Formats: sequence, C-alpha cells, structure tokens
Amino acid sequence: MKGLSLAFFLRDRLLFIMMALLIIGLSIMMLLLERERYASFIELNTIYYFIVLSLFFLGLWLAIDYLRQRAYFNQLLDAIERSDELQSAEIVQSTVTKEQKLVARLLAEQNRAYLNELGKYRRQQELHNHFVLQWVHHMKTPLSVIDLLAQQTLQQELTEQEDQKQLALSLQEETDRMTRGLEMMLYTARLDKFQIDLSIKQVALHEIARTVINAHKKLCIRHSIFPRIDGELWVETDEKWMAFLFNQFISNAIKYSKSKPGAKKLSFQLEPTSEGGGKLAIKDEGIGIAAHDLPRVFDPFFTGENGRTTGESTGMGLYLAKQVCNRLGHTLSIASILGESTTVNLAFQPRGIHILSKSDDQNES
Repeated sequence: MKGLSLAFFLRDRLLFIMMALLIIGLSIMMLLLERERYASFIELNTIYYFIVLSLFFLGLWLAIDYLRQRAYFNQLLDAIERSDELQSAEIVQSTVTKEQKLVARLLAEQNRAYLNELGKYRRQQELHNHFVLQWVHHMKTPLSVIDLLAQQTLQQELTEQEDQKQLALSLQEETDRMTRGLEMMLYTARLDKFQIDLSIKQVALHEIARTVINAHKKLCIRHSIFPRIDGELWVETDEKWMAFLFNQFISNAIKYSKSKPGAKKLSFQLEPTSEGGGKLAIKDEGIGIAAHDLPRVFDPFFTGENGRTTGESTGMGLYLAKQVCNRLGHTLSIASILGESTTVNLAFQPRGIHILSKSDDQNES
C-alpha cells in the first residue's frame, strides 16, 4: 500500500518534476555558456555542485511533501478498499491541502445525503411492513365472522325470511369491509408511483360524492345514517384519488356513527371560493374525536381512543388521505366535538396543478 501511495504521489507531480529538471538543465546550459566566455570565472566543480544541490533540494522537497500527505493517500486507498461499508468516507481525515480538504468535505456531504436517503427508505420499508402486518390482522376479522356465520347456517336451518335477510346483510357487511381493506392496500401501493397514476382535470366533486354515497347506501340505511349534499363544486383534481378520499371519509363516518342510537346526518357542504378554488366540509354525527387525539390523527398507525373502542381502525386511512391531499395540492384538516360530530375540511386552490408541481418538488427534496 505504501508503494502504491508513493507511486500515486509521484505520478501527480510528474509534470512539476519535469519542469524542475528542465529549469535545472537550462541553468546548467547557461552556466556552460558563461564558462565558454569566462573560463576562469566558472569552474566545472561549481556546475557539479549546482547539479547535486538542485537535485538534493528537489528530492528533499518531494520527500517532505510526501511525508505530509502520506497519511491522506493511505486513508484514501483504505477507504476505496472498504467502499462497501457505509462509513468508509469518514476514514479520510488527514487532509493537508485545500484541495484535499474540499474533497473530504464533499465525501462527508455525500455520505450524509446517502445516509439520510437510506434512512428515509428504511423508514418507508418499516411503515410498509407494519402496514401489511396490521392489514392482514385486520382482514382476519371479517373472515372469522364469515366463517362463523357459515357454521351457524349449517347448524340451524333459517326458515324465516327475516333471518335469511339478516344473514345476507351480515355477509355483505363483512365482504364490504374486506373490499375496503383491499382497496386501501391497492391505493397504498399506488401512492409510491403517484405521478404515474394521475390525471388532473376539472371534475364535479358533488357527482363523485353522490357516486361514493350510493356505494355505501346499504350501510347507511342499516345504521340510520342519512347523507345529504348541499351545493355544487368543480375543481382541478384527480377524480380517482378524490373517490378514494371520499370512500375513506364516508367509511370513517359510518364506522364511528353506527354505534350511536337514532338517526344521524352525514352532510357534504360544497362551496366555490371567489379566487376560483373551493371548500368542502364533510360532517358526521358520530362519536367524535378526543381533543388530545386530534393533532395525531394524520400520523401513520395512530388509532387513538376511538380505535381502541371500536377495534376496527388500522390508523392508515387518514394518514393516506393526508398524503394524497398533499400531493394533489389540497389542504386537509379535521375538527371534532367529542360525542357530537366530526368535520373533515378540504380546501382546493384555484391552480391546483401548479401547486401539485411544487408539492412534488418538496416531496422529492
């Protein structure tokens, strides 16, 4: 390794050595010419002395410079040999020249950026693994219920039409839960390739809301939840992702309203703004969210008191909704009164597609 570092050192200074030898040669030629003119003034021994002294100082300078930078070259070669290690760039510490200090600083900055990026991907991988495990656990519940219903059906004949209807409704409710779970998994996978699966255009939010409400119509009727849409709103957004958001919000409204007795309202208030954007407020009359849980409802896997009470929460629905809104350039917030209501507020900017570009740049950075 020493020989290798010395070879690199001399190779980098080859041009300097050649220039120094050239200057020494020119000096010798001038001394010889002077000797031809004034033979008694310059003796040959003087020229020999000049050659030896010049080469000695050139060699001495190279030796001192090499000793100063030997540690740097050795550390650099060692770092290259151990380049498969994450912290190999930190080996290079014995810098001498300004150029070497800049190179070491560049390596440190690149290493820091690499570790940050690696940490981000590790975090995403951990979130994904945790989500998959929780999702599988969540899917076991409707499967168990369906299996139990099937066993009960085999053991007793359902002669009454009302019993058969209840069985069918129970099976349908469980299959709906599984369908929503599968959709959440599908959209979570699509979130990583958000820009590929994106189509921004003017869409009618009231029509999307009506379509999604119709898809949840049976559950709403069964749990005495009465949806209502007030107003109309056209905004620049992605229709499919907005349907996903509405599915999340309506599913949550049903999930946290069905345990309350009596009739409950689920209202959609759509209102265009003077700047060309719009506002949407989705208000349910469910059990509400505790004030200390509100700041964390958009955190991944956070279920809060309601999740522990109902046992149906994955803690990913609102997290995904927030991620989607950020990438679409929409603002999402939630307000709630415990035991009375929860309101989801969405704000749409007039030039959402330009805000989307800025949002993507921030996400990439």
